[in-house]
This record gives sequence, C-alpha cells and structure tokens, in this order.
Amino acid sequence: MENLENYKTVFKDVFEVEDEVLNDSFSSTNVDSWDSITQLHLVTSIEDMFDVILDTEDILGFKSFENGKIILKKYDIVLE
Repeated sequence: MENLENYKTVFKDVFEVEDEVLNDSFSSTNVDSWDSITQLHLVTSIEDMFDVILDTEDILGFKSFENGKIILKKYDIVLE
C-alpha cells in the first residue's frame, strides 16, 4: 500500500491535484497541464521516488495514471 501512496504523492505534487482526480482516466489526453515539461517532471519524480531508471520506451509510454502502474510493474514495483 505504501508504494501506491507514494505513486499518488508524485502525481499530486507534479500536477497539483487531490486524490479524488487520480483514477484510470487521468491521462495526457484529458489533463490540460500534462505537457512535455510536466511529463519530464513526472518521470524524474517517479524515478527518484522508486529508485529506478525507466527506459526510453517506458518514458514515452508513461501517459496516464493507469499506464504508469503497468510500467512500474515491469520494474517489480507493485502498486496495490
């Protein structure tokens, strides 16, 4: 559970949002503030929080709250 809370904390800090908006539909296609700069901030914050280095494909694919969970699972980080 701690990993999920840490994951949410990164999103809340980067996007300046509350828990209530973080769901499967929170993505780059429907969040106005999700641009290339925010994407970079999000990825570096995730890497720092979980002490991982995402590969290029994963960085480019990290376009939603839900997809991020799937990507982190590849790095043995379970967000449940």
